Amino acid sequence: MSYEVIFFQTSRGDRPVQSYVYSLDKSTYSKYVRLIDVLSNYGPLISMPYSRKLTKYLSELRTKGKNPIRIIYTLIKNQYFLLHAFQKKTQKTPTKEIQIAEKRRLTLI
Repeated sequence: MSYEVIFFQTSRGDRPVQSYVYSLDKSTYSKYVRLIDVLSNYGPLISMPYSRKLTKYLSELRTKGKNPIRIIYTLIKNQYFLLHAFQKKTQKTPTKEIQIAEKRRLTLI
């Protein structure tokens, strides 16, 4: 089964996650294109090390490497929305990053 993966879009038409992913270096970009493809193909079946649950409604796509990047996403009506992307600098996912994603998730429901 294939799942639809959608980049979050602001009311002004901006797509912050898509812009962020496109701005990544070639190596990191290709890792995320592959991860988004895995999410699209396997949906709820993916788990560590590719995905980790953050809250009841939010999960994160993960990569390792010199520039660990995270994309926080949610599932709404069988569609995955990529809500927020950031470079990971600490062991724990910062609360601020989760709050940004949660605020965007609430605009979708």
